[in-house]
Amino acid sequence: MSVYDEQSALNGLQNLDSQAITAIYDRYFAEVYRYVRYRIDDDAAAEDLASEVFLRLLEASQKRQGPQSSLKGWLISTASNAVNDYLRRRYRKPVETLSELIPDHSTHVHEEVDQREQHRAVRSAYAQLTEEQQHVLALRFGQGYSLEETAQTMKKKVNAVKALQFRALAALQRLIGEAKDE
Repeated sequence: MSVYDEQSALNGLQNLDSQAITAIYDRYFAEVYRYVRYRIDDDAAAEDLASEVFLRLLEASQKRQGPQSSLKGWLISTASNAVNDYLRRRYRKPVETLSELIPDHSTHVHEEVDQREQHRAVRSAYAQLTEEQQHVLALRFGQGYSLEETAQTMKKKVNAVKALQFRALAALQRLIGEAKDE
């Protein structure tokens, strides 16, 4: 299967054809990883979760419960569920990570500290959004999906996605503003 054809890939997946599975992985892994990475701030965990999505795909295909029409939609939906599961587990058992970076004592230390603080404030605010708001922002800005693609993936109408995105961005702005005021 040199040229990717989604219907052939779906058929191959249902037959557990190794070439079809490899083609699916090669075609979609980077996209699934970007989606997961946008939602969580940890490269290693994002890579593990993206890999887990493909394991879930194989398990579902073995049970004849895999995707029937849209591989990309199924993978992103499964990635969303995997991220939500991961975030729930982390919420129950929070882990504080230490930076592996050795501080640079150059004249730009203050700028770096400001950037890290801004990044932390955005991440903290993003984590306070609802799962659906995080999902729409990850699809629109992390994946670069159009409104139509986002609506199809989320099984919503385009106007509902616009409203959800608007509310998510407004909430994010409000939460970031609250963090600065503290």
